[in-house]
Amino acid sequence: MNFLVLLLVLWVEKFSSWRLPIQNDGPFLRLLRAVEGNKEDSAQPWLSLLLVVLLPVLALGLILLALESVLYGLLALPVHLLVVIYSLGRGDLQAALGPFRDSWRRGDAEAAYLVAQRDLNIEAEEASTLLACVQKYMVWQAFQSFFAVIFWYALLGPLAALAYRLVALLAEHSQQPTLKDIALQVRHGFDWLPVRILALSFALVGNFAAVSRSLLHELLSWDISAAQLANMTARAAAELPEPSLGEEGVTTLDSLWQLLVRTAMLWYALIAVWILLI
Repeated sequence: MNFLVLLLVLWVEKFSSWRLPIQNDGPFLRLLRAVEGNKEDSAQPWLSLLLVVLLPVLALGLILLALESVLYGLLALPVHLLVVIYSLGRGDLQAALGPFRDSWRRGDAEAAYLVAQRDLNIEAEEASTLLACVQKYMVWQAFQSFFAVIFWYALLGPLAALAYRLVALLAEHSQQPTLKDIALQVRHGFDWLPVRILALSFALVGNFAAVSRSLLHELLSWDISAAQLANMTARAAAELPEPSLGEEGVTTLDSLWQLLVRTAMLWYALIAVWILLI
């Protein structure tokens, strides 16, 4: 059933508008504000994290447990699908990059800077630095929006996928610095394994030797961030040239996107083989 859910996720992602209404963070944000507004809970950030993340996950677990005995568990399929869609990242990466691509292709660095600041929340001092930042943003969004969710769903099921997204939302929306820092640490732990699997996948579908050199000293490092590792290995795998203004710069974004698509195809193929073997 898991592989069928992953196929349906691709269909929903590409050919329907279901994702927007499903990804309604209102209930989660209300729960977060209620927990942060409780003085006793706010004084214990780990307790706040458990309340905000584990309560929804436990509720989902009870729902799935109840559905296992109904129609041979077939009713669990739509629940799995809804949970995975909800757990994907927010927004449309390609649509968000569109205005920046147009400005960069025209060679209008000032417009590209303003668009990147407005749409991507990216600021940079120089044109070359700006393109590198957008490349990093692109790889990171693909990882946290798709690859990390797919990894945890395939490995541990919908509870893990939901927990990943809730921790990410907590790290993004928490107004308490201590709670936010703890959520970022937990998310770093969530990202540690899948980002290394992603880096190895980049090596298989891109320049293996270049990725191996980039990854060699960071493979087991706990300190390097997932965004930094994913960006470093993606650039090596895609063999990106030095950033330049105009069509050549836009071509580097296309190369990264093609790398990500090939990697997604590899993951789906490996997941299908794994399911057949177990």
